[in-house]
Amino acid sequence: MHPIDSPPERPIFGMDARYFAMATSLGVAVLMLVGKLAAGLMTGSAAILSDAAESVIHILATGIAAYALWLSARPADHDHPYGHGKFAYFSSGAEGGLILAAACGILYLGIKGLIEGPELHQLGLGLGIIAALTLINLALGLFLIRTGKHFNSLVLVANGHHVLTDVWTSGAVLLGVALVYLTGLTWLDPLVAILAGLNILRTAVQLLKTSIEGLTERAAPEDTRLILDCLQSAVAEGHLQAFHQLRHRRVNDELWIDLHLLFPHDWTITAAHDQACEVEARLVTLFPKDKVHVNSHLEPADIAHDRAHPDNHAALHDALKPEAMGLSD
Repeated sequence: MHPIDSPPERPIFGMDARYFAMATSLGVAVLMLVGKLAAGLMTGSAAILSDAAESVIHILATGIAAYALWLSARPADHDHPYGHGKFAYFSSGAEGGLILAAACGILYLGIKGLIEGPELHQLGLGLGIIAALTLINLALGLFLIRTGKHFNSLVLVANGHHVLTDVWTSGAVLLGVALVYLTGLTWLDPLVAILAGLNILRTAVQLLKTSIEGLTERAAPEDTRLILDCLQSAVAEGHLQAFHQLRHRRVNDELWIDLHLLFPHDWTITAAHDQACEVEARLVTLFPKDKVHVNSHLEPADIAHDRAHPDNHAALHDALKPEAMGLSD
């Protein structure tokens, strides 16, 4: 049984839940574009037209995200022994770039409308259309993020945040156009468009940051802390004598951990291997929602290790050793 707020893992209408979510996102994106464009042309509102312009970008971004979801889920092969998961970060970066372009376009329309002055009509009908579309988009965005987090899919989470960005934009547009409708202050319409553009710009920067961190394999501090705590506990309990050369990398829901485990030089290889398996199992249980791959190198401690590595592993940089991070006891 899954929790009530968890999306089902079984197929929906014969489709994997992730692909169903992405197909729904693409279909709703088309509906948003048609509805907002109709409302914008009907009212002449720069704010509503800017919202429609964002929907054009959203369709392109959703198409990229759908392809990324399919490609990143493909298993490892001869050419890609670590799988295709990193493509999700390219998707996130591309989506961030498209949102950035939309923000610039919206800012242009807002400034232009503020200078020239808007001509507005049929605002009541336009407000009704945007309100209905906003509610649909809100439900979709929450569904995408919930499904993406459940499956640890960066593609769906990024797309869900993009949808919610559209929701906040539409909400601001609704507020601004409603104020124009109630007060007759037409200059509020382009001003709202400018504010919406600035908010979209912020989201674009966040998505680009996530993409860059993933592509550059930035070690997540929370992962490092968990791993070091586990290893230091294993040392304190006598499962190993020490460890070093710890490295880890994450790609979506997969986590690779590489490290050297040091044991007393008089232990048999069987005894050291048994304890290494115990430590590896502990590391795996730290991340129950991820696919964890632990690659440990067993070494003798003390003088035997120094003889085997007189250069102290000069070819490798021990970036995550506890002493260097101020985490040693």
